[in-house]
Amino acid sequence: MDLYLKLFEVLFPVFFVVGIGYYLGKKNPKIDTSFITNFAANIGTPGMIIYSITSTNISFDIFKDYFWYYFIAMSIFALIGVVFLFFLKTKDIIRELPPFIMPNTGNMGLPICLFAYGSQGLGVSASISALIILAHFTLGIFLADRKFNINVILKNPPFYAIIISVILLYFKVEVPLFVENTTFLLMYATIFLILMSLGISLTRFKVFSFKKALISSIGRVILGPLVGFLLIKYFNLEGFAAGVLLIQCSMPSAVLNYLVASIYSPKKIVDSVASTIVVSTVMSFITVPIVVFFALKYFN
Repeated sequence: MDLYLKLFEVLFPVFFVVGIGYYLGKKNPKIDTSFITNFAANIGTPGMIIYSITSTNISFDIFKDYFWYYFIAMSIFALIGVVFLFFLKTKDIIRELPPFIMPNTGNMGLPICLFAYGSQGLGVSASISALIILAHFTLGIFLADRKFNINVILKNPPFYAIIISVILLYFKVEVPLFVENTTFLLMYATIFLILMSLGISLTRFKVFSFKKALISSIGRVILGPLVGFLLIKYFNLEGFAAGVLLIQCSMPSAVLNYLVASIYSPKKIVDSVASTIVVSTVMSFITVPIVVFFALKYFN
């Protein structure tokens, strides 16, 4: 019974705030979310990165290890994506790969791991989210635009937050209390706003090809956690960190995939990416509780 209560305590806050966003989006379809996007990208996410990496007592070795474990997971996700898209007879496989490779480890995964495992879970989750953030603005743009643009990553505040945080973590530099308190507030404000924004986004994205989106979503939210479980077994991982890896592998496609595609890809690709995000996110409301239950029971 305690495990079911814990599961409720972990998931209810996340789904509730997403629900608030969905309600607001339905009530006011013209609601402006540009403030949330700008705040999260330029202030909130950097603050969240700095706090979660430097103030959660995670070691540099654990950060490094799980950064690379998830890199391996992403490589397998890419292979799964290529296979799925090939059998779906997708003409532009490269541009439709990002929803398979880059899940929503920040908006959804990070708060779920925080509520499931506390500050330590947040720290491990941050190592994974850092990788995904870097991937969005390097690999994601390369796949969407068919060319690499170094200027995008150099103009990206979260990139510098990651670099600074990793340096501080490596040299075991303790951040001043005022920095910790400030980034703490920014982190929780950002988590609330981006979860609400996710709910609003679900009211705006349309599903253009349900069959294709459903099959792609199966590759993301069902095969994803299976990949995570296989990595845990292969590397003999255990404890809360293994649980975080499993949870983060189960996340739906990230909304940022749509934002990148809308800038760099043709409309047909953008519609397909949006469809996968919507369907995988809706499916995750069923699959994620199962994965979190499993993680809490066996990796604690």
